[in-house]
Amino acid sequence: MRGDVHDSLKIGLALGGGGVRGLAHVLALETIDTLGIRPAAIAGTSMGAIIGALYASGRSGRQIRKGVEQHIVARGDSLGEIVRKSADLIKWLGAVRPAWKKSGLLSADRFLHYLLEEIAARTFEDLEIPLQVVAADFQSGEPVVFGRGELLPAIRASMSIPGIFVPVEHDGRILVDGGIVNNLPYELLLDTCDVVVAIDVTPERDVSADEPPNVIEAILRMFDILLERLTRAAMETRPPAIYIRPRLREIPLLDFEKIEEVWEQAQPAMEKLESQLHEALRAGEEAGGEA
Repeated sequence: MRGDVHDSLKIGLALGGGGVRGLAHVLALETIDTLGIRPAAIAGTSMGAIIGALYASGRSGRQIRKGVEQHIVARGDSLGEIVRKSADLIKWLGAVRPAWKKSGLLSADRFLHYLLEEIAARTFEDLEIPLQVVAADFQSGEPVVFGRGELLPAIRASMSIPGIFVPVEHDGRILVDGGIVNNLPYELLLDTCDVVVAIDVTPERDVSADEPPNVIEAILRMFDILLERLTRAAMETRPPAIYIRPRLREIPLLDFEKIEEVWEQAQPAMEKLESQLHEALRAGEEAGGEA
């Protein structure tokens, strides 16, 4: 259980979508835990929704990281460690499978069911920290924000990238990845939290690529461009108090073999996060002393 230090200052945490790059959020959670901060509320989209649900259910950043490490072969792993991980690795590799449907190329069901096995909650009401999850209504183009009821349909919808994952039918609507309407949903927290921290994991684009992308690469790159522009537009009107965007390069959206690279590239940004959180806490303490 995380500590209750700094409870007087309500800190909201927004975790953006970005496929495997969203695992950078784990480092942000570790940083938050180290400072003894317990977020008052969390909002997430796509992979940010998954990591947010794990954290909101009571797992620490370190526990989430250990769980992920069980499913990757790290560069420093010995043969014995690889053998020990083999069962988990097989489960991980089989988690995302082709859907062979016209509506999408991949089915996320097994992947999500596996991840949700790690979440100590089945509904939003069971979570220790309030969570909001963003999806998009495919027909109307409107954002759909979940904060009550079952977690699984909300998370499934939030990460269903159009053309890649099969859309989710829920309550008479067809839902797709929330990134197309709100990839970094920090504004959901602005009116209820004193300080909002937004972690943006959209990548730095490689403008030097000299070969045309294949169909899947083109879809995913276009999706990244859309996410970046939507967030930039939101930031121009009402930015969060703390905005962190790790410099993530040459990490495709769904390349889960590059988890270690995500963590390596994201680590420098965590120093900035720690510094800005220290400043926010200090300012909050000073304001409380003057009141």
